[in-house]
Amino acid sequence: MAFSIADVIKQQVGAAAGGVQIPANLQNQVLGGLSDSILGSLTQTATSRGGINIITDLLSGKTSAAKSPVTSLAGKLFTNNILKKLNLGSALNTSLIALIPTVLGGVTKLFKDQNGDGKVDINDVIIALGGTIGGKGLFGGLLGGLFGRK
Repeated sequence: MAFSIADVIKQQVGAAAGGVQIPANLQNQVLGGLSDSILGSLTQTATSRGGINIITDLLSGKTSAAKSPVTSLAGKLFTNNILKKLNLGSALNTSLIALIPTVLGGVTKLFKDQNGDGKVDINDVIIALGGTIGGKGLFGGLLGGLFGRK
């Protein structure tokens, strides 16, 4: 069964957020916003100059999730698009932003060297996602499919 990186991120967000007390009426909005921010950060990074190298460094462990520009951008997106609108308070905001490196760390563990060539690259991501990208054929909408876009 093929799945997208968006599915992987949502799964990791759900697992990481288990210990954070999010108001029940806002839980879907907060967790969805966190997932969308991480996905948005990966997408923006992938399409920026040198972005594929930044993502490869993250996935390979060359750059830790805590120090990755992907994490920093995801935090900014989450703050600007979700946290500023919800007024959850600084303690909860801090706890939620702290989940981002945990989520990205969980995602990177899934995309290890899948094909045995000694490095993490786009081929490993394709293999980890079940041979398709976002449910699409290998060559159909490569980056868009990878990041869950249609």
